[in-house]
Amino acid sequence: MTDRIPRLGRLRRGALPTQSDPSRRSARAGRVGRGRRGAAPKAVALGGGMGLSASLAALRRITGDLTAVVTVADDGGSSGRLRDEMGVLPPGDLRKALAALCGDDDWGQTWARVIQHRFHSGGEMHGHAVGNLLIVALWEQLGDHVQALDLVGRLLGAHGRVLPMSAVPLELQALVRGHDPARPHDVDTVRGQATVALTTGEVQSVHLVPHDPPAVPEAVAAVLDADWVVLGPGSWFSSVIPHLLVPELLDALLTTKARRVLSLNLAPQPGETEGFSPQRHLEVLARHAPKLALDVVLADEAAVPDRDSLTEAADRFGAAVELAPVARPDGTPRHDPELLAAAYDRIFRMHGRIGPWR
Repeated sequence: MTDRIPRLGRLRRGALPTQSDPSRRSARAGRVGRGRRGAAPKAVALGGGMGLSASLAALRRITGDLTAVVTVADDGGSSGRLRDEMGVLPPGDLRKALAALCGDDDWGQTWARVIQHRFHSGGEMHGHAVGNLLIVALWEQLGDHVQALDLVGRLLGAHGRVLPMSAVPLELQALVRGHDPARPHDVDTVRGQATVALTTGEVQSVHLVPHDPPAVPEAVAAVLDADWVVLGPGSWFSSVIPHLLVPELLDALLTTKARRVLSLNLAPQPGETEGFSPQRHLEVLARHAPKLALDVVLADEAAVPDRDSLTEAADRFGAAVELAPVARPDGTPRHDPELLAAAYDRIFRMHGRIGPWR
């Protein structure tokens, strides 16, 4: 242990108290995301898992006023174990969002690695992520989900704020046709986010238990006060749509004066959305939130074989379609932070408010 302390000590410790200062953490945002009066747009990103992380890694490059609202229905892995044992919110997707908001300097990247680190052992600690334990410890110490996450964000020098969408652990349930391969035409209720994400059947719809969970007030306020709300990318049924199933959060999405952009996935997710076209993603979104309006649907140009069909599906939301190269050049179905940031920046400029940002 002692041989590691000097290396950690060479990080910019003096930066910790001032990391939350927008003038420092948004130096790059000030160059590419400002309006005519120099203020960056207020952006709120909704989602969970690696999809939300990709969106946050891009958005933090173009604005210093960023809030992540994260789903809390995870029941697998380290998060599921902590949830079952301690009755807490699953911390995993919150941890991933915080890591994505870490800066590219030594301080940010070191802390991103630390909180993402998982223990490998033959005992009960195996598989637990350091960040999960830190978040749960602060929840116990402070008794306040939001205050604890804000404190972790300050420690990491996060370029934004992370909030849970609800203050109670949620269970995701889905109606799935053919979940049991022996009964391909039967529709079963599948329980648990981890199970829904891996089903080989066709997901018909999803809902939350409890059915009307309370939203975190700060999350609702962030959506109502935003200039832009970004939904997706991510696991469609288990990370994106759940935000539309929290009544107060959905109401905020319907009434906010913010412009709303939906970021589509680069490829269907094995199991959950196997065989889905880009327009099919929009169709299932409309079934779960028929009153939702969008301003822009963003998709990778190489992932849209039929632009006319996607445009028709987007029209039902009142949205324009923007195609841009946002995938990593190595051919993997993962978003490139720089390319995705450029796409968001272009959308914010082209489809933004007529007046200056506040």
